[in-house]
Amino acid sequence: MGRKRNTRKDEISDDDSGSGSSSHDLGLEEGDAVSAPGELSDVDDTRANNNQPLEREDDDENTNNEGTKKKKKVRRLKLATTQNFNATLQKRGVVYLSRIPPRMGPARVKTLLADFGSISRIYLVEEDKTVRKKRRKAGGSSGKRYTEGWVEFESKKAAKLVGETLNMTRVTNHKGSIHYDDLWNIKYLRGFKWSHLTEKVAYERRVREQKLRVEMMEVRRENATYVAQVEAGKRLDYIEERRRKRGHKEGGGVKDDSTGMAKKKRKIRQKKPFEGDKSSTKSAILGSLV
Repeated sequence: MGRKRNTRKDEISDDDSGSGSSSHDLGLEEGDAVSAPGELSDVDDTRANNNQPLEREDDDENTNNEGTKKKKKVRRLKLATTQNFNATLQKRGVVYLSRIPPRMGPARVKTLLADFGSISRIYLVEEDKTVRKKRRKAGGSSGKRYTEGWVEFESKKAAKLVGETLNMTRVTNHKGSIHYDDLWNIKYLRGFKWSHLTEKVAYERRVREQKLRVEMMEVRRENATYVAQVEAGKRLDYIEERRRKRGHKEGGGVKDDSTGMAKKKRKIRQKKPFEGDKSSTKSAILGSLV
């Protein structure tokens, strides 16, 4: 029996030495009590008695990392880039189209005018919706149409050339094209910038919104007056109905043919005129005439 116990102790010592884990590896210092597996140490007992959870340093690090949000990088424009962009804007030229032929959109305009110079921006104004509805009812085409437009070229020379050469000329020279009989109505706008156009569009939009707001206020006011008149009429009808019922119960008075209500006669006390003697009055009149 003694021999078996010695072999058992040797196996346990071999396992402890072969595991390679020491008190320093576990984060323990000298003098700290090591608890057996399945048992709590003194520090763990105090935490368990105080109902405090066991925390780890790794969990604290993870929570700190999650709490810190990544800051967005703000890109700042350099002064040189802004100056270069403003210089390029100053070199651009704008052309005005007073009439857009039917079945012609921004893509078609760009393809036709791109042969004369590089185009940066195009803006075409759509026709009014009411005009489009009237054309549909009359049996016309239901496609989009544009009334006027602006085209911006990257160079003023190209814009001037387009305004001088293409004005009052054919749109295309292909006889099979739809726009063979249409003419260009183009004018170069001297000193006009694209910012002027955006300001104009924004101003028109604000004016349109203001008109709609005023119209809505007028409609609401009219609706409110109509509802008030309807309520007043209902009140009057209710009063007349009550009077009619009261007249039927009393059964007196003269009924009116229009309303059927009983009218009450008002008795007003009046003084009788002074007549006097007829002979005396006649003599007095004749004496005044003589």
